[in-house]
Amino acid sequence: MKETKFIGLDVHKETIAVAIADGGRDGEVRFYGTIPNTPEAVRRLFERLSGSGSDPHFCYEAGGCGYGIYRQLRQFGAVCSVIAPAMMPKKRGDRIKNDRRDAVALARLLRAGELTAIWVPDEDHEAMRDLVRARRQAKDDLVAARQMLLGFLLRHGRKYSGRTNWTRMHWRWLGEQAFSSPHQQFVFAECIRRIEDAQARCDRLDRMLEEAIPGWSLAPLVKALQALRGIGLVIAATLVTEIGDLGRFRTPKHLMSWLGLVPSEASTGTRTRRGAITKTGNAQARAMLVEAAWSYRLPAREEKRYRIRVEGLSEEIRAIAWKAQARLCQRYRRLVAAGKSQPKVITAIARELAGFVWDVSRQVQPS
Repeated sequence: MKETKFIGLDVHKETIAVAIADGGRDGEVRFYGTIPNTPEAVRRLFERLSGSGSDPHFCYEAGGCGYGIYRQLRQFGAVCSVIAPAMMPKKRGDRIKNDRRDAVALARLLRAGELTAIWVPDEDHEAMRDLVRARRQAKDDLVAARQMLLGFLLRHGRKYSGRTNWTRMHWRWLGEQAFSSPHQQFVFAECIRRIEDAQARCDRLDRMLEEAIPGWSLAPLVKALQALRGIGLVIAATLVTEIGDLGRFRTPKHLMSWLGLVPSEASTGTRTRRGAITKTGNAQARAMLVEAAWSYRLPAREEKRYRIRVEGLSEEIRAIAWKAQARLCQRYRRLVAAGKSQPKVITAIARELAGFVWDVSRQVQPS
C-alpha cells in the first residue's frame, strides 16, 4: 500500500515553493525546494514525488495564478485541493512570513485536515464567470464615469432640476451645458465621451452574455432562477457562475452560511452575543441577492414581463417562485412594522431568498 505524502505548494507568478509532510501524526515536515512555475516543472515534480512509491496529495491557495496547476495535476491522476485563503488557520504570535514557511504550513495543515477546499469550476464555467465579471467591471466603470461628471457639474453650480438623472430629458439638459473656459469645456466633453464608451462596452458585454448562456450546460438553472422575483438574467447568471455547483450544499442553511448572510456570534458560557452578518464567501453573489431582495418591498404580483420570463418552466419551479414571493413580501411588511431598520430587513429577505435559490436548483438538471 502506498504511503500518502501531503504536498504544500506556495504558488507565485514565477516560482512555486514546495514542502512535504509525511503521513502520520509524527511524520516529518520538510521544505523540498523552489521550482519554476511552468507546466514542465510541475510535471517533473509530480513524477519525482509519485515515483518513490508514495501517493502525493497536493494543495495550494486560490489566487491570481488561477486553476492551471490544479487541472494539470488532475490530468496526471493526482489528488489536488485548492484552498480558500480566508479560511487558513493563522497564529496571532507568528510575525515571520515567507514562501518557505507558507509551503510548510500548507503541508502540515493539509495532513491535519484543517484546510477548507474550494469548489473548482471547469474551463467552460470559468469562461462564463470571466464574462460575467467583465460585465460587472464595465458596469462599475460606467457608474464611476457618471459620478465623475456629476461631481464636475456640481462644483460649477450646474444642478439638474428634474427628478431622475440619465433619462432622455437629463441628456438633453447635458447637451445644453456650456463653459466659458475652453479647458473646462474640454473636460466636460471628455466626461461625456467616457460615459458613452462605458455604456457601449456594457451593451456589448450584455449581448455577448445573452448569446453565450443558451449554449452553457447550466443554462436551464439560469432560466429557472429567473422565476424568482427580482432575479433577472444578469443576477441569475452571476449567482450561478459565482456559486457554482449548488448541489454541494446539503441544506439551505449551508448555502446561507457560505454566502455570509448569517449572523456572526461571539458567545461564551451562558452569554450569547450575535452581531452583524459574517460576510464570508462570495461577495458578488451576496450583493446580487441583496439587490434582488429590494423587489420584495412591493406587494406580491405577477406582471406581464414576469409571465413571459417564466414561460416554459415547470409547475414545480413556478410554485416555488410564487411561494417565495408571497412569503418574502409578507415578511418584509412584518419586519418593517416591527420597527426593524431597512438594512436589517433587506438582509433578512436576502438570506431567505438564498434558501429559495437552493430549492429551485434541486428541480433543475444541467443540460
